Amino acid sequence: MTDLFDLSGRVAVVTGGSRGLGREMVLAFAEHGADVVIASRKLDNCEAVADEVRGMGRKALAVAYHAASWEDADRLAATALAEFGKVDVLVNNAGMSPLYPSVDAITEDLYDKVMGVNLKGPFRLSANLGTEMMKGDGGSIIFVSSTASQRPSPNELVYGAAKAGVNNLTFGLARTFGPKVRVNCIVPGPFLTDISKAWDLEDFNARAKVGFSLGRGGQPNEVAGAALYFASDASSYTTGTTLNIDGGPR
Repeated sequence: MTDLFDLSGRVAVVTGGSRGLGREMVLAFAEHGADVVIASRKLDNCEAVADEVRGMGRKALAVAYHAASWEDADRLAATALAEFGKVDVLVNNAGMSPLYPSVDAITEDLYDKVMGVNLKGPFRLSANLGTEMMKGDGGSIIFVSSTASQRPSPNELVYGAAKAGVNNLTFGLARTFGPKVRVNCIVPGPFLTDISKAWDLEDFNARAKVGFSLGRGGQPNEVAGAALYFASDASSYTTGTTLNIDGGPR
């Protein structure tokens, strides 16, 4: 069974790969044999994770990338292909969900930024690399959505709408790029990443005990299994699928 999750000889691109769930996916892919491109806005942070990957005996490339930029999506795809000659796995993990005081206080600039990072950039990068995968041996595209796409809270309205678009892209691109390229989507609930440091954790933990079947938030490394499943041959007959990893309903 371990052979099903082997990524030896494959190249993975992970956006938002310098921290949180993205970093966990980068390290899991490298541990299973993949070379990795780590893309995020802060190049220094990407380089730090790239050094971790190199320490595991794999090749790594750090790339500064703004997920809302059409031009940056084109540049990232071209850079990865120039460095490695192919891309087998793409993870669209970069995202943002800024707070706002009320729905009528959402500015056009905030709306456009949230849509750009969470939907426009992932679409363009997937269009580029999915097309290249189709020319070669195929591959796997993995979107990272959010349970806000299914049941947004009042302070996640634009973010939830953008991630609902990601869910839609998952199904549409699976049909566009099939049968050679599989397209799937991880739908996380609340994970205790760096972002959670800004939460009232005492209040969150109390709510989690009664709100989730598992009674807690997710640990960052708990995304690795889903990512490896979709990236590898273990999911060879799975495409157009969204997978919730959210602690379950109560």
